[in-house]
Amino acid sequence: MPENDRPAATRRTKAATGAVGDEMALRGAETSDGVAPAVAAADGGTGARRRPPNPLVAMLARERNPLRRAIAILGPGFITGASDDDPSGIGTYAQAGATYGYATLWMTVAMLPMMSAVQYICAKIGMVSGRGLAGVVREHYPRAVLYPAVLAMVVANTINAGADIGAVAAAIGLVVPVPPGLFVVPVALGILAVQAFGSYAVIERIFKWLTLALVAYIGSALLARPQAAEVLRGTLLPTIRPDAAFIAMLVALLGTTISPYLFFWQASHEVEVEVDMGRHRLWQRKGATSTELKYALWDTLAGMVFSEIVAYFIIMATAATLFVHGKTNIGSATDAAQALRPIAGDAAAVLLAVGLIGAGVLAIPVLTGSAAYGVSEAFGWKSGLDRRLTKAPQFYAVIAVATVVGAAINFLGINPIDALVITAVINGLLAPPLLILVMAVANNREVMGARTNGRWLNVIGWLTTAIMGIAAIALVVTTLA
Repeated sequence: MPENDRPAATRRTKAATGAVGDEMALRGAETSDGVAPAVAAADGGTGARRRPPNPLVAMLARERNPLRRAIAILGPGFITGASDDDPSGIGTYAQAGATYGYATLWMTVAMLPMMSAVQYICAKIGMVSGRGLAGVVREHYPRAVLYPAVLAMVVANTINAGADIGAVAAAIGLVVPVPPGLFVVPVALGILAVQAFGSYAVIERIFKWLTLALVAYIGSALLARPQAAEVLRGTLLPTIRPDAAFIAMLVALLGTTISPYLFFWQASHEVEVEVDMGRHRLWQRKGATSTELKYALWDTLAGMVFSEIVAYFIIMATAATLFVHGKTNIGSATDAAQALRPIAGDAAAVLLAVGLIGAGVLAIPVLTGSAAYGVSEAFGWKSGLDRRLTKAPQFYAVIAVATVVGAAINFLGINPIDALVITAVINGLLAPPLLILVMAVANNREVMGARTNGRWLNVIGWLTTAIMGIAAIALVVTTLA
């Protein structure tokens, strides 16, 4: 990825001193947008309390190459979207294609506006409040609401991370002829080391590169030679069948796409970006210009579109191969890769495995990191991947515990599919109340000032909340059945 995908710390000084006109325009925009006017005029206009400018805005004002501009915008939203396609999600998409063919392709189109609206709202909360989602709730709402939600998320994330660690190890075993169990501990420790000892800039760059691994799923789908007419029918004509198994699959697709941990992750990740640009204090992070919100929207849309494209092609690949050949008994993404080999060839199977490895290595730190953000913000601890290990010990302790416990699940004889069912139930039940909370925060003027939701964002956000509530009821009914 080009060096200027986002201005690094070593180039911030040049961006700040070499484009004085851009900075003055940025500060003027902040004041005219009603964002932290006290910052711009503090201490009689001496600049003693100056809000550090956004180097991305300054760089994009100068950059004329459209490709470089597009790449530079990609940040928290794109990473969040890509991390949503974790091995557990990939397994769900693979099951949908293998079991029902192309009949669920339309769901990826239907979920796109819902997913995009929710994640943009979470991004906006982080940018405008200067805090992560749990930090905002702790400050403005009863903690009796916050603590159970964070606890449920931590449990679900830990189980999910464990399943993903096992999936990455199994996928490596498909490429390298070594027992998968030998890779569980190295994978867990390697990811933990990067989080604990890598700088935020390095971690973000690694995350961006890992998203490219998901392109492998597009390749595997094309190698599967899907039937164009059936693909179009499945995409454009919504299919809903009155049987419990099919409804359960639709609910599973919703649950794996609109996941609670992503709400916490994106809001906190936006805060990390602001800290990385020099806005270390809360008053420096509060507020966002129209330009900053516009770029956050583009970033989020890019991430969500990419996420749903990957999901679409996974369903297509398994529908064109496993479903057609009657191999519908797929328990995981690894099973799908193994079953694909004799049908679509080694190349398609290897692509599926490579994509699974990249997706897991991207998603695992997002799962453990969002758990750490939630717990740390809920208890008022220092947090952030930009902080050193000694400066935020509780934050990194949560990451370490979630990773170690998750890895240990793979040696306890727990069926990974059963574990993921438990995770799906927890996330499915947690999503509706959390979405209500997210929407309440996004419309709270005490938190958001003039940046509360507009009409259409509210319409899509509340509609998504209602749909997820119905899905939660359906999840309970189908699980009990």
